[in-house]
Amino acid sequence: MSELGRVALFLALGVSIYSALAFSLGSGGKRPRLLASARNGAIAVFGLTSAAVAALAYALVSHDFRLELVTSYTSRDLSLPYLLSALWAGNEGSILFWGWLLSLFAAIVALRREHSLVLAPPAAAIAMAVVAFFLLMTASVANPFQKLPFPPQDGLGLNPLLENPAMLLHPPLLLAGYAGFTIPFAFALAALLRGRLNADWTETVRSWALLSWLLLGLGNLLGAWWAYVELGWGGYWAWDPVENAGLMPWLTATAFLHSSLAQRRRGILQGWSLVLIILTFNLIVFGAFITRSGSASSPHIFAGSSAGLFFLGLLAVSLLTSQGLLFYRWERLEDGGKIKALISREGAFLVSNLLLAGATAIIFLGTIVLGGAGTTSSFFNRAVGPLFLALLVLMGICALLDWRRPTTGGLLKSFRYPLLAGPLAGVGLSLSGTREWLPLLALSLCASATFMILSRWLTELRGRLQMRDENPLKAFFALIWSNRPRYGGYIVHLSLLIMAVGIIGSSFYKVEREATLALGETMSIKGYTLRYEGMVEESQGSKLVMTATLSLYNDGEFVDTLTPERHYPVSYRPVAETTIRSTLREDLYVVLEGWDSNDAAILRATVNPLVMWLWIGGGVLLLGGALALWPGLRRHSNSRDFDREPPA
Repeated sequence: MSELGRVALFLALGVSIYSALAFSLGSGGKRPRLLASARNGAIAVFGLTSAAVAALAYALVSHDFRLELVTSYTSRDLSLPYLLSALWAGNEGSILFWGWLLSLFAAIVALRREHSLVLAPPAAAIAMAVVAFFLLMTASVANPFQKLPFPPQDGLGLNPLLENPAMLLHPPLLLAGYAGFTIPFAFALAALLRGRLNADWTETVRSWALLSWLLLGLGNLLGAWWAYVELGWGGYWAWDPVENAGLMPWLTATAFLHSSLAQRRRGILQGWSLVLIILTFNLIVFGAFITRSGSASSPHIFAGSSAGLFFLGLLAVSLLTSQGLLFYRWERLEDGGKIKALISREGAFLVSNLLLAGATAIIFLGTIVLGGAGTTSSFFNRAVGPLFLALLVLMGICALLDWRRPTTGGLLKSFRYPLLAGPLAGVGLSLSGTREWLPLLALSLCASATFMILSRWLTELRGRLQMRDENPLKAFFALIWSNRPRYGGYIVHLSLLIMAVGIIGSSFYKVEREATLALGETMSIKGYTLRYEGMVEESQGSKLVMTATLSLYNDGEFVDTLTPERHYPVSYRPVAETTIRSTLREDLYVVLEGWDSNDAAILRATVNPLVMWLWIGGGVLLLGGALALWPGLRRHSNSRDFDREPPA
C-alpha cells in the first residue's frame, strides 16, 4: 500500500502541473476543451491525493513500522483515533494532509458550472499551482512514505501531550482554515490579472473566506483549550510563535470580511480587500515557515527540515507576484469610492481595519524579534491588549451606526441609553468587590458594547413587530432568518465580547499557590481547601502513572474528590495530567508537580475566574459563524454569471 501511495503522489504532482498550465492557457474562454481537460485533471489530482492519504492511514492502523512516520508517531498500544491522528502529528503527514485539503478545495473551484467566467479559470490555475507546490514537497523533502532500513517491532508512540481529544480536531481545523484561504487569495490574484476589481470577486469568495475564518478561529480556540487542560501551566495563551502564526492570519481575515462587506455595500475599501486577503495567505505561508524550519523556539515547532526553505521560497514568489500586480493595478484601485464621513459604519470599518492591521504588525514584529528569546508575554499583553479592547468597543459602536453620515439627533437617540450601560456596570462591579481600575474599565466597556448590540437588535425587533402582527418569539426568529448574515454577525460580535470577559477575569484575578503536602495535610486557596489523601502507582501500557487523591472542601463543606496525575512514558519526558473543577464563576486547576523523598505530594493549585466564559464564547462563535455562512452556501450553489467576459 505504501508503494501505491508513493506512486499516487508522483502521478498527482504531474497532473497538477498539467492542470495549472491548462487552466492558464484556456482561461481566455476560446479553448473550452482545454478547460474541460484542466477540470478533469483537478478532479484526478484530488482522487490521487485521496489514494495517498488512504494508503498512509492504512499503514498507520496496520502498524507498518517499515515507514519512518509510523514508527515515530504510533505504537501497538495506541487506540484507533490516535493512530489516525498521527497522520497530521508529524511534518510529512501534515504537509500531505494540507495538500489533500487543497486538492479538494481546488477541485470544488474547478467544478463550478460557470466555466466561462473571467475569474474562475485563472483562480483555478493558481490554486492548482499551490497544490503542485505541496505535492512537490511530499515527493522530495517531506516524503510521508519514507522507509527505515531496519524496521522495529514497535513504534515510539504518540507524545503523551498529544493524547488529547483536541488532537483529533485542532490540527485539522487549522489546516482546513489555512487551505481554505488559498481560494480567496487565488481569486484576488485573478481579479488583479483580469482587472476586474469591483465587488464581484469578493462576492464570489465570501463563503470561502467566512468558512476558512470560522475554521481557523475555532482551531485557535481549541488549541487554547488544549494548552489549558494539557500543559499544566494554568494558562491558555502564551504568545508562542506558533500560536501567533495562527492568530495573525485570523486577524487580517477578520479585517478582510469587514472591508469586503464595505466594498459590496458602498464600493469602498477595494484596495484594502485585496491587500488583506493577500496578506492573509502570505502570513499563513510565513507561519508554515517558522513552524517547520526550526527558526523559532517553541514546544509546538516541528523539527527543522528543508520544508521550511520550500515555504520561504513560496513566500518570496507569492509576495513578489502579488506586490507586482498591486503596483500594476494601483491606479485602478484608487478610483474606488471614498468614505465621506468617519462617523458612519464605513468609517468604523476603516478604523477597525487599522486596529486589526496594527495588532497584526505588532504581533509579527514581536514574534520575529522576541519569539525565540524566551521572553514573557507581558510585551504582547501591553502592546496589543489596548488595541483589542478598542476593537471590542468599536463592535458595539458599529452596530448603532448606519451607512453614510448619520444625523446628530439620530446619534444622540441611538447612544443615549447604551452609553449608560458601561458606568452602571462599573458601579455594580465595584459594589461586588472589583477594585483594580484596569479590569474594571475593561469589563465596563464590554458591558457597554454588549448593550449597544442588543439595543440595536431590540430596535429592529420592535420595528418588525410594529409592521407585522406577529408573536414576539416568532418575530424574533423570523427577523434572524430574514437576514442571516447580519444577525450571524451580531452573534459573532457577542461571542467575542463573552470571550473577552473570560480573558479579562482569568488574566487579572488569577490566584496561584504551590505546597508540599504529607498524608492528611491540607492547603487553602481562595476559599478552597485541599487535603492530600494518598498516592497510587499504576502501570498503563508503556507508561507509569502516579495519581494523587485530594479531597476538596469549599468553605468547610466537602464538594468533590480530585485526582491529578503525572505520567512517566518510556520514550518521552514526564507530563502532568491536570484536574480541573469548572463552574461559571471560576476554575480550580490542580497539578501534581511530583513528590519528595518523604512521599509528600508537591501540588500547584490555581483559581482562574470566569475562564469558562471563554469556552462558552467559542460555542456562540460557532453558532454565529454558521448562521452567517448559511446563505452563502445556498446562494453560491446556484450563483449567477456576474463576471462573464463582456461582449467584444
